[in-house]
Amino acid sequence: MNIYSQEKKSILFFGDSISAGYGIQPQQAFPAVIQDKIDSLGLNYEVINGGLSGETSAGGLRRINWVLQRDIDIMILELGGNDGLRGIDLSSTKDNLQQIIDRAKAKNPEIEIIIAGMQVPPNLGTDYTKEFQDLYPELAEKNNLTLIPLILDKVGGRDEFMQPDQIHPNVQGHKVVAETVWDYLYKIL
Repeated sequence: MNIYSQEKKSILFFGDSISAGYGIQPQQAFPAVIQDKIDSLGLNYEVINGGLSGETSAGGLRRINWVLQRDIDIMILELGGNDGLRGIDLSSTKDNLQQIIDRAKAKNPEIEIIIAGMQVPPNLGTDYTKEFQDLYPELAEKNNLTLIPLILDKVGGRDEFMQPDQIHPNVQGHKVVAETVWDYLYKIL
């Protein structure tokens, strides 16, 4: 059997406006950039962009079962940023993300999950900011997940990579985010 007749494996980007590509065309968002890279390397994977602008961890938890109706081999979990921007109780955020992880593993015990860390502005206080920052490494360690420490690491605060709102990457920024994610994803592929 040749590899082209095999069904493609799937990579789900389950996230918020960062994954969805807020403010740019969907084909310019980092999940689409990663699909282009996968295609150029002849890898048998299909990227599914499950990003939804404005999504919170609670919203993600509400829709994860629907998304998991199809088989998912790899999930990049990029949620929680909107929780932080809204000052939501972080024990709730952590619980929601844990439940999303649990449901994904229940549906496919072999699923590989990468969790993408984020930061929030310090306006909610140093305790909240630190607790938010620690949430992602704690979940990664507890669940033995691959951690991207900071998905916007190389773009945040840099005007040339960010839209005027300083929250969402622009087209160039999405290319940089794709490189950051690829550094972790390719090891799994």
